[in-house]
Amino acid sequence: MRLTKQTNYAVRMLMYCAANDGHLSRIPEIARAYGVSELFLFKILQPLNKAGLVETVRGRNGGVRLGKPAADISLFDVVRVTEDSFAMAECFEDDGEVECPLVDSCGLNSALRKALNAFFAVLSEYSIDDLVKARPQINFLLGITGEPAYRKPTIVAPAA
Repeated sequence: MRLTKQTNYAVRMLMYCAANDGHLSRIPEIARAYGVSELFLFKILQPLNKAGLVETVRGRNGGVRLGKPAADISLFDVVRVTEDSFAMAECFEDDGEVECPLVDSCGLNSALRKALNAFFAVLSEYSIDDLVKARPQINFLLGITGEPAYRKPTIVAPAA
């Protein structure tokens, strides 16, 4: 089984947001960190937002942040949202056009289903937080300074 680039970068985007916790992340910053197009990330952002994995803040100082704590977002949550199909063989597909005469009595179907369920179970054991904490230098590697990219100017009242 091979995950799509969409899933790969969805996980990366969530990791960036988790590493940049407490600040809004901007798509151009994330795109620059991973060397991928902004347009591609905007495409990935839509299903993540719809599933509540991220929140977007509109406006000039807007950005994206996690929709819930990184510890509560499993890799399975991301894969479920970003992958279109988990059909590992023709007999997994539900379109009714299976040509195999053994489709209803074949052990391959049950073995593959068992393997897929084991794959999902392992993904469910890992969170975005686990991935971020496993890389203590993640902020440095991603170019995250810890300061928000855009900050409202502080107005200091003159001393009286």
